[in-house]
Amino acid sequence: MSASGLAVVILAAGQGTRMKSAKAKVLHTIAGVPLVGHVLATAEELGAAHILVVVRHERDAVAAAVTEQNPNAIIIDQDEIPGTGRAVEVALGGLPEGFDGPVVVLSADVPLLDAATLRALVSAHRHEANALTILSAKLDNPSGFGRIIRSADGHFEAIVEHKDATSEQLAVTEVNAGVYVFEAGRLRSALAGIGTDNAQREKYLTDAAAGIRASGGRIEAVPVSDHWLVAGINDRVQLGDAARELNARIVRGWQLAGVTIHDPASTWIDLKTTLAEDVEILPGTQLKGATVVGRGSVIGPDTTLVDCEIGENATVKRTDGTLAVIGDGASVGPFAYLRPGTYLDADGKIGTFVETKNTRIGRGSKVPHLSYIGDTEVGEYSNVGAGTITANYDGVNKHRTVVGSHVRSGSHNVFVAPVRIGDGAYTGAGTVVRKDVPAGSLAINVAPQRNMAGWVEANRAGTAAAKAAAEASAGEPNQA
Repeated sequence: MSASGLAVVILAAGQGTRMKSAKAKVLHTIAGVPLVGHVLATAEELGAAHILVVVRHERDAVAAAVTEQNPNAIIIDQDEIPGTGRAVEVALGGLPEGFDGPVVVLSADVPLLDAATLRALVSAHRHEANALTILSAKLDNPSGFGRIIRSADGHFEAIVEHKDATSEQLAVTEVNAGVYVFEAGRLRSALAGIGTDNAQREKYLTDAAAGIRASGGRIEAVPVSDHWLVAGINDRVQLGDAARELNARIVRGWQLAGVTIHDPASTWIDLKTTLAEDVEILPGTQLKGATVVGRGSVIGPDTTLVDCEIGENATVKRTDGTLAVIGDGASVGPFAYLRPGTYLDADGKIGTFVETKNTRIGRGSKVPHLSYIGDTEVGEYSNVGAGTITANYDGVNKHRTVVGSHVRSGSHNVFVAPVRIGDGAYTGAGTVVRKDVPAGSLAINVAPQRNMAGWVEANRAGTAAAKAAAEASAGEPNQA
């Protein structure tokens, strides 16, 4: 039985000790996606019929991340025999019996490699009927990498590891990028002949090249000019470098798509974020997760949005938001905190130093200043006065506040939930609303104000306040 198509093996079993992390190296993220997720996405875009991911270190966490992104990926557990060669060998056991298509081998810590590059590599492999096609790169500083040695006529001869290279070979700048396309049958035979008789006691995948060449298989190396495509991540410095490079490419892509980005260096945009034409991004902005921004909206400066949906022609300034929805023409900030479940409808406003959570604010309604609005529903064209608090928690349970349409609440109100403010109602400044306010009513807390004449001079004698009061009293006309 013959099985064709393309198989991709992703090596994700390594510990990555240089990351100095309790988390598996391949689960560290750039542009909002784990390293292994970037490689999975590339394999998917390549159109692989079979995707196999070899795991070992932090096995369950890595497998869960892989399955969450691609439930059809096959998880392969590497056994006690170490080495990349053994990892590929056990992966081959997960392919359908008789599989004879090309096998692409990728590393889970090389996140910037794209499907177009791999597609060209596979095409060259098939067109030239190679047994093995190697992706290579030319580096200004090839130190530490295995060198690609070519014959006088330019054909592949060998991979020589840095520690084994002669001075002449060390001068070679073309290196092995660790990306391969194998003919399946040749790969199986070569791996069967590889042992662990080396300093690391590992089964090296690079040794398969020697076995294939010895058996008469054709091998070629295809260089890429963009070294970032094959940049591996081994420590936090390289992680940061790759993150900056990928972000620069994402930002440039959105600029070319019609987005104005004032300061690319201080703007970070995740891969899953979507921006419409004529969006304007001001400095210090982070757009993370599956955030969507509609046409004509202005975001920033100094704003972080995570999994938010922003409509058209909205303004979001100096705001921290997560899982919030902002309608067309709405205004948010500065210094607003949007917690999950915030919905601001069209032309609404969440203003300065306002925190919202699990709240819907209707069309044209405003919460302009210094307020906490949680577990609340506000109708249309209402104004919530400065310093308002919805007291939604009684120590055991959360309760909701409902504010109707065309309501005008006074400054420094407390709405003690559960409570309902009817349409068109008013509340006075400083009011604590403990019971429902009928539509069209005015709610106030009546507390007469007392002015105790002479209190300062009697009780704060000798102070600046007492002196000022005495001078003011002396200057007042006599009251007949």
